[in-house]
Amino acid sequence: MNSARDTVLGRIRDALALAPTPAVVVPRDYRTGRALPDDERLALFTDRLLDYKARVHPCTADRTAEVVGDVLREHGVRRIGVPAGLDARWLARYDGEVRQDDADVPYTQLDALDAVVTASAVGCAETGTIFLDGSPGQGRRALSLVPDLHLCVVDLSAVEAGVPEAVARLAPERPTTLVSGPSATSDIELERVEGVHGPRTLVVVIRTDA
Repeated sequence: MNSARDTVLGRIRDALALAPTPAVVVPRDYRTGRALPDDERLALFTDRLLDYKARVHPCTADRTAEVVGDVLREHGVRRIGVPAGLDARWLARYDGEVRQDDADVPYTQLDALDAVVTASAVGCAETGTIFLDGSPGQGRRALSLVPDLHLCVVDLSAVEAGVPEAVARLAPERPTTLVSGPSATSDIELERVEGVHGPRTLVVVIRTDA
């Protein structure tokens, strides 16, 4: 004997089989091709990041290691996790413990890290969003979510003006994580709480000539 659930689902399937199936046209007429000069794109991206309570450090590419080292010392970071493909030169001024992540490292060990340092794939100035796509310099999603501080290096040349332009630079087959400021939520009284679903602190190093 069929259950009531099976009867209802069967009737839905029959109705769908008999109903016409017109083609669905998805409109794609949103704005594309927007561009901004470097200084305007940097200013807009920085403004949005600061509005999200991220901390921003613009620098030239040759000062990456200096700025990364200064930020980690400022936050008292003693142990960091890094993806396997991160540029080791970025850590030349950091004298703490560096643990290279891989897929076999349990999530519980990631919680012992004070911070994570990653690269990034793309940025969006309009929304202040950083896109991570799991490339060797960015690592798996868990690495960027579990440690309490995320230091992310962003090349200004990879920051687009708007969302359609940024998405167009992504490889659709890669897993994508969107980061817009530190993790935050609000309780029933609208009190902001940070660090619930990811890092409590986001530090963005923007390499202005890279």
